[in-house]
Amino acid sequence: MSRLTRPLSALALLLSIWTFPAPVRTAEGADPAAAGPDGQMVWAVHVTLAPRWLDPGETESAITPFMVLYAIHDALVKPMPAGLNTPSLAESWSMSPDGTSYEFVLRQGAKFHNGDHVTAEDVKFSFERYRGGAAKLLKDKVKDVQVVDARRVRFQLKEPWPDFMTFFGTTATGAGWVVPKKYVERVGDEGFKKLPIGAGPYRFVSSTPGVELVLEAFEGYWRKAPSVKRLVFKSVPDETTRAAALKRSEVDIAYFLNGPVAEDVQRTPGLKLTAVRTNAVFFLDFVDQWDPKSPWSDRRVRLAASLAVDRKAINEAEQLGFAGTTGNIVPRHMEFALPIDPHPYDPKRAKQLLAEAGYPNGFDGGDLTPNPPYNSMAEAVAGYLGAVGIRTRVRTMERATFLSTWGEKKLRGVVLGAQGAGGNAATRIEGLATPTGRYAYGVLPEVEDLFHRQAREVDRKKREELLHQIQRILHERVVFAPIWENGFLRGVGPRVEEPGLTLIPSYPYSAPYEDIRLKRR
Repeated sequence: MSRLTRPLSALALLLSIWTFPAPVRTAEGADPAAAGPDGQMVWAVHVTLAPRWLDPGETESAITPFMVLYAIHDALVKPMPAGLNTPSLAESWSMSPDGTSYEFVLRQGAKFHNGDHVTAEDVKFSFERYRGGAAKLLKDKVKDVQVVDARRVRFQLKEPWPDFMTFFGTTATGAGWVVPKKYVERVGDEGFKKLPIGAGPYRFVSSTPGVELVLEAFEGYWRKAPSVKRLVFKSVPDETTRAAALKRSEVDIAYFLNGPVAEDVQRTPGLKLTAVRTNAVFFLDFVDQWDPKSPWSDRRVRLAASLAVDRKAINEAEQLGFAGTTGNIVPRHMEFALPIDPHPYDPKRAKQLLAEAGYPNGFDGGDLTPNPPYNSMAEAVAGYLGAVGIRTRVRTMERATFLSTWGEKKLRGVVLGAQGAGGNAATRIEGLATPTGRYAYGVLPEVEDLFHRQAREVDRKKREELLHQIQRILHERVVFAPIWENGFLRGVGPRVEEPGLTLIPSYPYSAPYEDIRLKRR
């Protein structure tokens, strides 16, 4: 069997989900579908597909849900190839001279998949029902959402807040993504997750929770009609299985390929391996450090753990060197980021620090829970920690459960965490190191004070210095042990002309979906 031949089982699966209609021709013999959406593209996704990711209102402080949101839904503004705050459902937006209000003018003719027009009432409703990442911060800052008329909506703030558009109009949150008010009120939140209606380039067809999601082109999308008729996202947790499916052309794009598997794809004729330095930073989160009885409450212990890890070796083994080692939870390319070098690999110094802290023979560090599916990375980190005497047990779970459990503050020991949502230094710090942060297990009082001060500061240089102070404190106190800025590896099959993997800067997945293309046969 050649590499491009589909197994009969795969063909049967495709036929079971797509009935091919006979061509419709006009009197002149032309095929009206020739210029319309055509074909099917299949993704092998590295995580389970959580039903809550179908609803923008539940968007976590993570990048994963946007894999789905960019297809089914749309936002007033969002990161696009043209820029970080590209007008989308809003054709324009403006800020008042005093910085206390933002007005959006909705795009004429933008529609939901059921044919209803997107209105200012939908925008107000969507923001008010939003309960995802940074929801409390946003609602503490926004005084009122005013419907000016059917196509204009105004957000009135309690005071000037320079980061409103960063939190509202990037992948830092899902607060700016719009759902149809009348439909959600009719079917309820659970009904909406079972049969979501959005305003994005693809409409929902079917979903097997955790396993598969099938979408179909919405030709009424305001930006342009998609060129690919059907999108299929398949959850394929095993990395070797994803790569094998790509090599057999059962899937067109495979996410998260590492080490020898990635090298094999790179060597395979007809396949492409692409890498992107994303917004994601991986780090050790010492969630027990806030318990004074825990060994992790001692800075020397946390520093020892950081010194014990050979970041360069793990990067080369896991990500073929594409990741960027760092000492900061904020990636270098983000606005207001402070470049910080990682702690050097120094196991001798790590052992000395443990002895000084009262643990000459090491100690039981508890669970080491990784952001799925970076389990082999966690095993490597655990090995390095064990070599200096910090004994941990790698505890794995699927991603949706991990994000919920981490966000509910139920994890213990050490978390090999990752934050991949967009924004700037303030959005990253908010999620991890402030009282409103979804993944913040504790807060340093000085960091909380500086964060409040920078949020009110309208002078850009002064804000930058305040945010730099926070990043220095987090580094000096070793609140986290950053490992690397992720170098996300993806495999692309021979049928794909434009996979959409490099169109939006620092974004790991395909998008915008209306821009993806298959090769013409």
